[in-house]
Amino acid sequence: MKSRLPAALAEDDEYDLTPMIDIVFLLLIYFMVTTALIKEEADMGIKLPANVPPPPNADLPQEQVVEILASGEVRLNGARMDGMDSRMMPDLTRTLQRLKAANDRGGFKTSVTIIADADSLHQRSIDVLNACASADIKFVMFAGE
Repeated sequence: MKSRLPAALAEDDEYDLTPMIDIVFLLLIYFMVTTALIKEEADMGIKLPANVPPPPNADLPQEQVVEILASGEVRLNGARMDGMDSRMMPDLTRTLQRLKAANDRGGFKTSVTIIADADSLHQRSIDVLNACASADIKFVMFAGE
C-alpha cells in the first residue's frame, strides 16, 4: 500500500526571489541618483550670510529719542514712523531692533527717551513702550518738552 502525503507537503518549498532582486536594484539606482544630486548641490559655491563679515558699525547715537505728537504721530530721532492708526508699530520696532543690534556690537547700551506731547493719548505712549519691549530695550525714560 502506498502512502499518500497531502499535496501541500509533497511540493518542494521554493521562494521566488525575483521581486526582492527588483527592489534591491531599484534601491541601488535611487541611492546612486540621490548621491549624485547631493554632490551637485554641495558644489554650487553659495556663500552663506554667516560666513560674510558684518558691515562696520556706523556711529549711531546711543540714546534714541521718540517723540509723540498731539496728533498721535510718532517720530524716532526726527524720522516719521508708523501711521497714526498703527498700534503694533512694526516700523518702529524693526528700527529699534536694528539700532540695538548695532549698539550691542559696539558694546554700548541702547536707551530710549520718550517725549510725549501733553495733549497726546496715553495709549500712544503704551504703544511705544510695547515697541521698545519687542526690541528688547530695557532702558526707557520719559522726558518733558
